[in-house]
Amino acid sequence: MTSKERVVRALRKESQDRVPVYMWFHPETASILSRELEIPPSSLDFVMGNDVRQTWVANNQAMEGTVHERDGESHTDAWGIAWTRMQGFNQIGCFPFASADSDTFAAYSYPYHHIDQLMEPMGKLAGNSEGYFLGCDVSPCAFEMYWRLRGMEQSFVDMADSPALFAAQIKKAADFALRLSEEALARFPLDWLWTGDDVASQSGLLFNPDTWRAIVKPELKRIFAVAKKRNIPVAYHCCGSLHPIMEDLIEIGMDVLNPVQPNCPEMDPATLKKEFGRFITFMGGVDTQGLLPSGTVAEVRRYTRRLIDTMTSDGGGYILAASHTIPPETPIANIFAMYAEAGISREEILDRASEVRNSGKTAKMEG
Repeated sequence: MTSKERVVRALRKESQDRVPVYMWFHPETASILSRELEIPPSSLDFVMGNDVRQTWVANNQAMEGTVHERDGESHTDAWGIAWTRMQGFNQIGCFPFASADSDTFAAYSYPYHHIDQLMEPMGKLAGNSEGYFLGCDVSPCAFEMYWRLRGMEQSFVDMADSPALFAAQIKKAADFALRLSEEALARFPLDWLWTGDDVASQSGLLFNPDTWRAIVKPELKRIFAVAKKRNIPVAYHCCGSLHPIMEDLIEIGMDVLNPVQPNCPEMDPATLKKEFGRFITFMGGVDTQGLLPSGTVAEVRRYTRRLIDTMTSDGGGYILAASHTIPPETPIANIFAMYAEAGISREEILDRASEVRNSGKTAKMEG
């Protein structure tokens, strides 16, 4: 099976030759693996057997796609948000409208004039992904984009004290995500549209689900509809405990849920599969807080095997992934153990690494 065939069959709840894989690595983890395998980081997806090829065209490009070599280095993105690398990740150092009055924030315009530039990484990837399942990330789509501009504290103040401003600015964020979705689907042969909007913590939703339903849900529905009109699946990313709104997300068209953090309340993968597995595909569920960095090889193998068996009990409906980026303190043996249970042996990984070293093959694997 090609990677694309493997993922398509999983989405259809049909059996595959092995479970599809889409894994994310912390930048330092990627460096460790690249050194271990003696390959450039751009080849890691290919060597490790990722079945999905995807990149960002929205603000997550600024967070994850711009790579700084050292902590303390920074950049300002097209939205006016300042990012600084801290502990290996780009983190927001300045929320441009945290102290702005309501009128100033209301007048903010999204960077529509940067759309061609934002699409460039997707264009490079799309031309180099034959045989793979191709996705485009247009997140963050609504509330998460709002607070990146306004700051979390002021966002909640707006929600309570300026509901009209809050609703209007959520709509503006969604308008831009919708435009990016339309452009990406028109320009590239996408296999899914990847959306996202972190509205949950590890203990529950960040705000009342009724507020989410009244203000955020209709905007996500508009974005999802762009893909639905083209019969393209919608993947949705939200960390934390989002169980209270899962039925709503399914109602408006979510086909794939990521990352399924198993240590959060009401997010046990087996329970979610039983409750919602007939409606959606799950992607994630391998714990990156305790199991992968601290478990034994045997524990990682047992958990991963049980997870795959449970989540594919209907023949498919699952893509193996971790519950977050795999942290650098994770033993390499545990990473190989997880992959082995997916049907990707260490020997297979080493053979692909050798292929890369012998052929100089890097361009194909970018993304």
